[in-house]
Amino acid sequence: MKIVCIGGGVAGLYFGLLMKQHNPTHDITVVERNRAYDTFGWGVVFSDATMENMRRWDIKSADQIQQAFNHWDDIELHIKGHTIRSGGHGFVGIGRKKLLNILQARCEEVGVKLVFEQEVDSDADFPDADLIIASDGLNSKIRTKYQDTFKPDIALRPNRYIWLGTNKVYDAFNFLFEKTEHGWFQAHVYKFDEQTSTFIVECPEHVWLAHGLDKADQQQSIDFCEKLFASNLQGEKLMTNARHLRGSAWLNFQRVKCEQWSLHNGKSHVVLMGDAVHTAHFAIGSGTKLALEDAIELTAQFQALGDAPENIPEVLARYQAARAVDVLRLQNAAWNAMEWFEVCGERYCDQLAPEQFMYSMLTRSQRISHENLRLRDKGWLEGYERWFAEQAGLSTADGATPVPPMFTPLTVRDLTIKNRVMVSPMAQYSCDDGLVGDYHLVHLGSRALGGAGLVMVEMTCVSPTARITPGCPGLWNEAQRDAWKRVVNFVHQRSDAKIAVQIGHAGAKGSTRLAWEGIDKPLVEGNWPLISASPQQYLKGVSDTARAMTRADMDEVCDQFVRSARWAAEAGFDWLELHCAHGYLLSSFISPLTNQRTDEYGGSLANRLRYPLEVFAAVREVWPAHLPMSVRISAHDWVEGGITPADAVEIARAFKAAGADLVDCSSGQVSKAEKPVYGRMFQTPFADRVRNEAGIQTIAVGAISEADHVNSIIAAGRADLCAVARPHLANPAWTLTEAAKIGFTSIDWPKQYRSAKPQMESLFQREKAQAAAQTGAKG
Repeated sequence: MKIVCIGGGVAGLYFGLLMKQHNPTHDITVVERNRAYDTFGWGVVFSDATMENMRRWDIKSADQIQQAFNHWDDIELHIKGHTIRSGGHGFVGIGRKKLLNILQARCEEVGVKLVFEQEVDSDADFPDADLIIASDGLNSKIRTKYQDTFKPDIALRPNRYIWLGTNKVYDAFNFLFEKTEHGWFQAHVYKFDEQTSTFIVECPEHVWLAHGLDKADQQQSIDFCEKLFASNLQGEKLMTNARHLRGSAWLNFQRVKCEQWSLHNGKSHVVLMGDAVHTAHFAIGSGTKLALEDAIELTAQFQALGDAPENIPEVLARYQAARAVDVLRLQNAAWNAMEWFEVCGERYCDQLAPEQFMYSMLTRSQRISHENLRLRDKGWLEGYERWFAEQAGLSTADGATPVPPMFTPLTVRDLTIKNRVMVSPMAQYSCDDGLVGDYHLVHLGSRALGGAGLVMVEMTCVSPTARITPGCPGLWNEAQRDAWKRVVNFVHQRSDAKIAVQIGHAGAKGSTRLAWEGIDKPLVEGNWPLISASPQQYLKGVSDTARAMTRADMDEVCDQFVRSARWAAEAGFDWLELHCAHGYLLSSFISPLTNQRTDEYGGSLANRLRYPLEVFAAVREVWPAHLPMSVRISAHDWVEGGITPADAVEIARAFKAAGADLVDCSSGQVSKAEKPVYGRMFQTPFADRVRNEAGIQTIAVGAISEADHVNSIIAAGRADLCAVARPHLANPAWTLTEAAKIGFTSIDWPKQYRSAKPQMESLFQREKAQAAAQTGAKG
């Protein structure tokens, strides 16, 4: 084949090298705009795993890179006068110029033709090529020419950064944080040769503008950064090796993601590679990794299918299919890390103690979890667990196994919950005329015995017409109060869990069938009238139509909430939550999707919150002052024009001012037009943002399914409680089971079940040992 690689970066050079080694008869040319052995930029970073992958494909270049690279395991944080260090992370740093020079020399050794100082504007410049590798970088001309086919999604991010170097040598990957009168700056710093370190300075756009850096030339920007980080640089200078010395050197990161990676132009097959097809933020040092692994995968596909020209279409299709999943996973992790750095100044730097800030930073991409940190640096993590336990009021004896964050207590007002696991409210549709019976006694009682710190009962309705279905529980009469009291008494007498009630009104989503008879479908008979903030049908053309509430309706419903709260206190509940989420009555006022009122209860967010806040205030007044009260909100409607996470912060601030102790951060279920993005812990970012921007404790909910999730969320300060739903449905003793899985044996079991405790713990310990042995055997 005749192959042309446009762009002499890592992707083009490494692919040319691998393919020429695979089949020396290929005619391969790499075309580069710069001069021979002349490149720009400081150091690049990739992981130990990428280095091992390279070793399998070309040991000679891998050996040369290994001789030139700098390896380190540690990450070091500098913030607020504190220095914190964690090990076991495994990075490789090498000068970009050195890396490219090694690959250029290796290409020449095996017979790849290198053409320098040639600008390529089009793939049409190579009409006789069978395959054209468009590795022409972030601003790819080839991608732009065929953008209707490649369908690039390019996101310009808000932070500004400048890529500098210094002769100060660091022995770890350093993250430096400095606060100015206008906000926070951070620097990403790592050594890449014996004399030089990369020094990337980053800040939000508004901070950059406030300091006048948009008007600064390169030298003025360098002088600013030297002064800002002077205490760390200790007299060393910062420098640039960029060619263009006029104008600002500050950049915005561009995330590139293409729907299609290749095409046939009528003569040649063209495929994008490296930054031309995908970029990943430098926060996790993955751009070089992606380029190298692109080259490896495309070569592997040619090896597998044969490298004759007629096989190119299938090779390219399989190449994209094979790479797309891994690239998307890494881009998502890089996106999480990038977003963390974009908001850390306003969300974490001032709010979190340095110890917790370090944990949050290490887990920012969500690829590194609590137990993964234990594998990387057990000593550091156990030290952090002791610190966290001390903040929760636990004493930590020297040498004793620290209490995992999920099993630390939480005190809210006068109530202390033994751990951070909450059984989420889950509708059971198993009441008769709003009355709970033996089913709820067993259902909720078994979960209270299962180790959770707090059990929250399903939405309990404030009137017969407030129900979702005829099977929903209520608190509109004394019989229901007494039935709930029986359940509450069992939980208090037979367990050390606390029990909470969630009160609400279904609004336009009421008068429907039991879930297993047709979820959200209206009753066949016996319907009751529906009310909402504005007239609406939840299911267009299917649901009954709710009418808009009048002032008299609002007063009546508010009185119903107050009555239910009083009876909840009399029933002995430890905690009360007001349901203002999921499109139910109070939620219908908050969301602009369901509130089209033109009076003082519609329009602005402040107006839309007016009635829910009135209800909250009335309930808070009658709910015992020494007991907690939370509010559940939909932090994201997942519909354009609906509630956004930024709105959720304002909603939380309003409820905090009204006396709320926590915000339970759920999302969606307001409109059937919603398009949620699911994934593990997918709603936790809402709890994180609300907690650290609104300054109120939060409950995280949504796809939290293992102890590692809970520990990571709580330890990072992303939430204060974790609500676990489906796992608790499948296993009432989920919390006890997860404690055994992670080897936390200090947790207490109900005395009737204690004989099973050592058996379960030894079973999981044996399984863990077997898995470790198998991993060792494979290694």
